[in-house]
Amino acid sequence: MILADENIAAPILERLRADGAAVMHVAEIAPTISDSEVLRLAAEHNAIVLTGDKDFGELIVREGCAHRGVVLLRLAGVPYAKRAEMVSALFRECGAELEGAFTVLSADGRVRIRNLTPKQGP
Repeated sequence: MILADENIAAPILERLRADGAAVMHVAEIAPTISDSEVLRLAAEHNAIVLTGDKDFGELIVREGCAHRGVVLLRLAGVPYAKRAEMVSALFRECGAELEGAFTVLSADGRVRIRNLTPKQGP
């Protein structure tokens, strides 16, 4: 399960869904909730968070908030169709490694995966 933050563009959601991924979009189910609430919702649904908001790194790395995994997209300047392909490839090729990790996908195609041990609870 993937929980896409509000800042994730429709072409990425459409591509992941076309790939067969179960994707919930914050904008569709709980618009304007805080980042902490996004993490809580993701934990409730056992979902990896997909976001363009680097504040999630602060929440899970420094504050130790519970999570199943967070994927941060740093894709400014990349056309939306290419973004969708890059994200699709990331989940297809690295899916298992994203569990419990903080992952950054950069515009140049680099993927950095930092394994973290999620804490229990909200």
